Parts: sequence; structure tokens; C-alpha cells
Amino acid sequence: MTLTDQLHHLIDLGLPALADVTSADLAGWVAEVDGEPDAVLAVHPTLVPPSRLAPLLSRQGKQGFVVHDMADLDDFRPTPDLVIPDRPLYTLGGVDRGDDMLNWSPEEAAPVIAQRGRTPLTISEGISWLLQQPEALEPNRCFMCIGSRKPKPKGYDARTPALWISGGTGHDGPARRNAPKVGWCWWRNRHTWLGFASATGRR
Repeated sequence: MTLTDQLHHLIDLGLPALADVTSADLAGWVAEVDGEPDAVLAVHPTLVPPSRLAPLLSRQGKQGFVVHDMADLDDFRPTPDLVIPDRPLYTLGGVDRGDDMLNWSPEEAAPVIAQRGRTPLTISEGISWLLQQPEALEPNRCFMCIGSRKPKPKGYDARTPALWISGGTGHDGPARRNAPKVGWCWWRNRHTWLGFASATGRR
């Protein structure tokens, strides 16, 4: 989709009301950015935090949600090595789900993503990608967003944000089965169904 198409989709989803801005504001910000032909329009967390952006996700008629034990999602911030454009809307180039890293831990994946000259997605960017391309989330082919970490007095919280499909069990509840879900996994744990989303850059 073109950036204009993506803009109209965000407007249709209700982003202006959520961000307390007008559609014209969004259009003006999009006019200020450029991107590659495959660029994805990303919503900066200062415009709408990820906890409020996640419910705009949808899959099989089910609304996206954040797991109950991640009430502090908005405290997960871009890591210091990432340069996030200082604008409400910006673009991501060359976004990839990272399927070749299925069953890797975040600790193992982070240096390899950097060696490849790519940049890991933040949780806001991962949600933004799925808002435009919901088909990128598939059973057994989901992804982590290790560009977001929660700072602690010494280092980071061991949880790392991820996006996958709810099985409708536990606290999720059967009504949320097949819904897109913002959850977390441990920094040193591996999962056969989670890759590591990354991009070639931001503009």
C-alpha cells in the first residue's frame, strides 16, 4: 500500500480520535515523510502509546489486546542504540518477520540483527506493521519486538515484547481465541514460533 493508502486506513481505524488530532493533522505529517516503495507507516508512541494502539489490531473479527501481566507495556521504550525519528508518523523500510531466527532467544538474535545492518522493531512499530499488514501474523509464524526494553536501575527487565495469536486459554479467555495479542517472553528463552521483526531503517 502507498503511504496515502496507509494513512486512510489509520483514519478509518479511528486513529485521529485516539490521538486527539484531526485527519488533516495526520495527512500533514505523512506529507512530511518519505519512504521506500514497501515502506510501512509507523505511529510514534508519543502520538498513541502501544497499549492504546494494540486494540486497533484485528484478526478473524477479534480485537487485539495486551496480556494481563503486561500492564506496564508503555514503559518499554526504544533501546538507546535505536534512532527513532522525532515526528508523530514515520516510515520503516524493508520490514521482515525474521522467520530464519525462529527458536532463537532475544539474546542470541540481537547481535545478529545488528551484524546484518538491520534494526529491530519496537513494539509500537510491530503493532503499526500489523495494522497495515495483518496477514504478517500467522499461526506458528509470529515475532518479537526486541527494539523495546523496560529500563531498570541496573540493566533491563528480562521480559521482551512480542506479538502472536491467542489460543484462548488462561487469562486470555476463549472469547479471545485467534485474536492478535501483545505479550512477552524472557530475554534468554527460545520459542519455535517466534521470529524477530526488523527493518532496514527508519525515515
